[in-house]
Amino acid sequence: MKYQARKKAVILLEDGTIFYGKAIGNNEGSAVGEVCFNTGMTGYQEIFTDPSYFGQLMVTTNAHIGNYGTKESENESGKAKISGLICKNFSYTQSRPAADRTLLEFLEESNLFAISDVDTRALVTYIRENGAMNAIISTDVDNIEGLKEELKKVPDMNGLELASKVSTKEPYYFGNEDATYKIAALDIGIKKNILRNFADRDAYVKVFPYDATYEEMKEWNPDGYFLSNGPGDPQPLESAIKATKTIIENDHPLFGICLGHQVIAIANGIKTYKMHHGHRGINHPVKNLKTGKGEITSQNHGFAVDKADTEANPNVEITHICLNDGTVGGLEMINKNVFSVQYHPEASPGPHDASYLFDEFIDRIKSAKS
Repeated sequence: MKYQARKKAVILLEDGTIFYGKAIGNNEGSAVGEVCFNTGMTGYQEIFTDPSYFGQLMVTTNAHIGNYGTKESENESGKAKISGLICKNFSYTQSRPAADRTLLEFLEESNLFAISDVDTRALVTYIRENGAMNAIISTDVDNIEGLKEELKKVPDMNGLELASKVSTKEPYYFGNEDATYKIAALDIGIKKNILRNFADRDAYVKVFPYDATYEEMKEWNPDGYFLSNGPGDPQPLESAIKATKTIIENDHPLFGICLGHQVIAIANGIKTYKMHHGHRGINHPVKNLKTGKGEITSQNHGFAVDKADTEANPNVEITHICLNDGTVGGLEMINKNVFSVQYHPEASPGPHDASYLFDEFIDRIKSAKS
């Protein structure tokens, strides 16, 4: 399908900087959110459907997007979660036999506004130098002042609670109900591949809404508790923090990933902060301080746990370090059955270097049961 009259499009950053591109397909309109970038060479579908990206305009650094289409089974949630897409070259056709639709069809079904023909190298360089910030993408290129007014209405990511926007409304189950282990998962933006990893390790998971209480989860009598990844600032998640404190007090096996890792830190009185431009990609090096081994990891977070605050806490020790900038990559509680990582051991997309963490969680559950 050819698009002879693709509309011009603009990217307006909150500091007034402007980049130009063209609308993908015959689309026109606008989209707003925090502009950020992902350096992954593959896995765009998984990125677009990852709930952790809710409220963000995604810039893909790979020059070609869409060439292998999309496949329903590869979604990490029910639908696209990003606010909009910004890319360099967009492929209107796909060449993968296993695909069930083109990326254009996926975007149209998701009602997702996207633009291409953008100098993404210049845009990413600007974000790296000036930080992630709110932006608007639009085909209303002759109304810059009007777009600026629209952009002023977009809330800052710092202090923004978004877990409630992506969490399940009702509890649901995943896996084999006759499995050996039962895990209660607090959904603050959970990815499907996390659930698959638990199910593959003989665990049956009950997924609870973001505001579920400890008592509601405990009523199911789980063997362990899990805090998921998710979008936004961890500080406003008062109910999740309260439930986490009670789980810790009762010394249940507890594992947290990404936003869940930050919630565990806050529950221990450790501060979190908004990063300059975050970590988003599938090739981030991490060092396991317990083994001395390096791991290549998938990461997606714009907030982090304060390192100095963690080091000063007598109840917590740092287990992993992100080697690109020395930020906290993982922590473990001393004398409590609690650990967490800032990155994504389930990957999807990305390498599986850190999948052993799921095995560690199951081992901790086994020890607690015995």
